[in-house]
Amino acid sequence: MLSESTYIAARIVAGTIEAHFAKHLAAARKWGAANLGLEPPARIVEAIIDVAFWASLRKEEGRSPQISISLLQPHQATQPLVFGNRVRLTPHNLTKLAPAVESPGIHLGVWYEDDEIYVWGTTLAIPGICFVLEVVEPGLLVIKHSRADGFGKFINIAVLKGDDIKIIDDQDAGLLDCPALYTTAPNGNLAKLFVDGNVNLMVELASAMRAHQRGGLVLIVPDGTEHWKNSIVQPMSYPVIPAFKGITKLIKQDKCERSKTDWQEALLKAIDIVGGYTAIDGATIVSRNYELLAFGAKVARADMSMPVEQIVATEPVIDGTPKLMHPAQNGGTRHLAAAQFVFDQRDAIALVASQDGKYTIFAWSAQLDMVRAHRIDILLL
Repeated sequence: MLSESTYIAARIVAGTIEAHFAKHLAAARKWGAANLGLEPPARIVEAIIDVAFWASLRKEEGRSPQISISLLQPHQATQPLVFGNRVRLTPHNLTKLAPAVESPGIHLGVWYEDDEIYVWGTTLAIPGICFVLEVVEPGLLVIKHSRADGFGKFINIAVLKGDDIKIIDDQDAGLLDCPALYTTAPNGNLAKLFVDGNVNLMVELASAMRAHQRGGLVLIVPDGTEHWKNSIVQPMSYPVIPAFKGITKLIKQDKCERSKTDWQEALLKAIDIVGGYTAIDGATIVSRNYELLAFGAKVARADMSMPVEQIVATEPVIDGTPKLMHPAQNGGTRHLAAAQFVFDQRDAIALVASQDGKYTIFAWSAQLDMVRAHRIDILLL
């Protein structure tokens, strides 16, 4: 029998998580996707969250656990490592198993039978839209799922930190009033910012920027104009001539010529190359087609422009409340530079990664007539 959960947040979000998977799995089946996960019942979701939360507060040999739990049966995994005996899912057992699965990409395989949840082993590969719970740090849990094709960063559904519950707004309709994002997104697909539905350029670039943990600033500028240079100190120290088109060529490559796995891996490598240059002090400048134009650039207020005095800060969470603030309250010098650049160049956007892991998209809001600072680090955990 399942024990009654004592972590209240688990009870609150379980029904929402169940509904999310039912919706997305039904849509994926309708599209003809194969090798998909199974719908997690709310009572199982609640129990797994409850156990994982209490395990996160424990320590094994002085270290807090970092665990990725996937809900699937062994036959759904590719070359799974299966234990000879089932291990009951408890905080104690999770803490004991955690040291073996700390490396990225390894999941503890969990399933249930007759209202008993157990760990059956580990796996490196899971089906599409498979329930995953990640213990990030004490008290911080992220519920997510793999993409339908199993490639790319997992999609976050909810973030729980103690009694703070954030449900991700997967439509993120709040960005609809930012015209520059339409022209930056491939084929104007703002809702997803996907390439062929499986690689999110914005999120993958964000992940590459966060990976070096030095912080960074990326300016995405319009093609066919150099007006943006009015907001950059000239001459630029590190222009890229000719522009690096590694990402661009792969985006434009004919679908018939792509080997799916090779193409995806090549695209991620090209994104990592650009992400690496964001570690250098100054701004990395790319075009809307993701051509690398310069790095180490210095942002300056354009002639005849006024200092930006106010921005609106938002997050892609359901029932989130926008906050008006001075840009200096939103972060350090990179955030202030990004806000000023977008204030002056309203057809551009700016991406800022902080050393503490925060990640913000700056874009001009036509509806609000001000700079919008949209924090998406909740999507990157």
